[in-house]
Amino acid sequence: MTIQVDQQEARERFSELFERVLQGEEIIISVQGIEMARLIPITSRPRVPGIDKGRFVVPDDFDDPLPSEIIKAFEGES
Repeated sequence: MTIQVDQQEARERFSELFERVLQGEEIIISVQGIEMARLIPITSRPRVPGIDKGRFVVPDDFDDPLPSEIIKAFEGES
């Protein structure tokens, strides 16, 4: 379930809202009706360095300059 509160309410009820996050709920905090932050429980496992080693290889030409037609496209030229 998602709960939406304004900034003031979040300040006043932080302990309660935090407990709800720990139970798996999502809290959205808005400022003047605009959603600004989301509190969600962390459900992922800790990162393990090197777990994807060998799954991606950086091409030898990775650092080569871009072709001129691509540079021109980025700069808005034809």
